[in-house]
Amino acid sequence: MTTSTKGTALITGASAGIGAIYADRLAKRGYDLILVARNPARLNALASRLKEESGRSVETVVADLNDKTALARIENILRDDPRITMLVNNAGVGSVASVLNGDVDAMESMIDLNITALTRLTYAVAPAFVSRGAGTIVNISSAVAIAVEALNGVYSASKSYVLSFGHALQRDLADKGVRVQTVLPAATATEFWDVAGYAKQKEAASTMTADDLVDAALAGLDQGELVTIPTLHDGAGWTQWEADRRALAPKFSNAKPAPRYLRETETGR
Repeated sequence: MTTSTKGTALITGASAGIGAIYADRLAKRGYDLILVARNPARLNALASRLKEESGRSVETVVADLNDKTALARIENILRDDPRITMLVNNAGVGSVASVLNGDVDAMESMIDLNITALTRLTYAVAPAFVSRGAGTIVNISSAVAIAVEALNGVYSASKSYVLSFGHALQRDLADKGVRVQTVLPAATATEFWDVAGYAKQKEAASTMTADDLVDAALAGLDQGELVTIPTLHDGAGWTQWEADRRALAPKFSNAKPAPRYLRETETGR
């Protein structure tokens, strides 16, 4: 049983899957917890177990982050509770449907949860962390932020947003004592696949357990990684990809179009 404390971690989507494993691991690391999810029975069962096993304080907030009133309640907690030292933006939903047979209302809800809620919660907590000169934000993206063709296009785009947002947060907050880690899971054995419409992926040989995923993500956090991709064995591949992306950016600053876009008379042909 842990007696020291590292402050309080607020975890969204905490009642099952990756969020529940984060709750378990962070409690064992000495964090008190505020667990946010929609399912009260699961949430309360997890909280009871973690209180007994870890001795930590575990609070629960039943909230649907697609509901503006509920989302505002979590924002207020993040702004006003000085105990909070970590935010894990884990809540999200996915799909495997193509644009030709997907439900656009479901896609809008996905954007609201995967992008809008994550952004608003981050905006709520970042100034509080800066005012205290410390804090950690963990945003759960996905490997499809890079492998964008793998699943539903809106889902991939929403996770690309999380990756890009993380880069900008790191730029804005790194010198103010706030750590930002973006985690890119690949296929992970959780209920995500049931909701997404491809349950058999949970049984695939290439699918990682949620326990291994979270343990690797926390190891990456301990190592100071800004972006953690637990399934990527060739870490140098990511380093090179990121270096190439950053090297390309200054080359966009030209007042004239590239020669390949000029009319033939302008190129002398």
